[in-house]
Amino acid sequence: MGERQYWRYFDWSLLLAVLALCAIGVAMIYSATYNTVDLSDYWYRQAIFAGVGLVALLIVAMVDYRHLELLAPPAFLIFVALLVAVRLFGVTQGTGSQRWIAVGGTLVQPTEAGKFLLIVFMAWYLSWYHDQLHRLPYLLGALFLLFAPLVLVYLQPDLGMSITYAFIGGVLILVAGIRFWQLGMMAGGMLAALPFMGNTLQGYMLARICIYLDEDGLGMVRRLFDNLPEECINPQAAQAASYNVTQALIAIGSGSWLGRGWAHGSQNQLHFLRVRHTDFIFSVIAEELGLVGAVLVLLLLFFVVWRLLRIADLAQDHFGRLLAAGVASLVFFQTVVNVGMNMGLLPVTGLTLPFISYGGSSLISMLLAIGLAESVVMRHRKIEFQ
Repeated sequence: MGERQYWRYFDWSLLLAVLALCAIGVAMIYSATYNTVDLSDYWYRQAIFAGVGLVALLIVAMVDYRHLELLAPPAFLIFVALLVAVRLFGVTQGTGSQRWIAVGGTLVQPTEAGKFLLIVFMAWYLSWYHDQLHRLPYLLGALFLLFAPLVLVYLQPDLGMSITYAFIGGVLILVAGIRFWQLGMMAGGMLAALPFMGNTLQGYMLARICIYLDEDGLGMVRRLFDNLPEECINPQAAQAASYNVTQALIAIGSGSWLGRGWAHGSQNQLHFLRVRHTDFIFSVIAEELGLVGAVLVLLLLFFVVWRLLRIADLAQDHFGRLLAAGVASLVFFQTVVNVGMNMGLLPVTGLTLPFISYGGSSLISMLLAIGLAESVVMRHRKIEFQ
């Protein structure tokens, strides 16, 4: 009887919004890949991933999220161990970044599931030591535990994912509640770390930043760094490297109000736009569904963020509140960064559009995170026995 009552508080509007986004993702992946021989079944794979993720969402929702407090520390240790294994034995798959490790003959990228595990672990630590966070050692402990996986991901190298981890951890620390002087200390520490980060930036990272900058910004980069990549020095090289961003802007601009029609976008169908089924799928949406379609997709994504923040507000304990806030921060950050890079407002980072871009590990981990938030809202009230 009690278990059935929990479902009274299940957030069905959140689930419907997520399912709508998944359906849009499958449709747009089909449009982006159906006339490419080696990618033509990607839409079908994405539909299978969505089905598996939906089952996982419902299973996670049925489990009391408070049980995760026992699993959080060992799961975090396993995650860090996997990142170390990637550092030592990982493969690049020809990308130049060592992000995958072979597990039973299958290549696994721990960083995608790591976003989910990081939220759970940081929520556990910050809720467990909530009353001691005003003391410096406990705050430093949280920062150290956050930086351990962050540095390992940065060294792969994966700048986009490491920034994502930093954003999630920073939001959770702020939501947990810290003093103003602690906030100032964190800001000062980030500023002090900038020179170190600058000296360790990989060539491709600097190239992506240079493509985004104007002449004044390029001048500053040239004064600060030695051994710059060609994109930071040669305008022709920068123009060639920014090809896909240019094509994305053309696609977005050509969509006008109502778009060219599903599966009829010229930049998409004629393959001018690269990685159109993953990083740049928002450009496909804008070209084929127009401004109206793109805005509707964004409204759905921000509706999901709003429902997650509502769950955080309803949560009956610090752990549940931080879990929901962490999931909301993840969806919000990836949406803003992905749309920003499609529109040329932010450097290209490789972050996917939540629930829409192609990728099994990304989609399933996102749906698992939604299931976790549903578990929180289902248990935000005590069971009323009748």
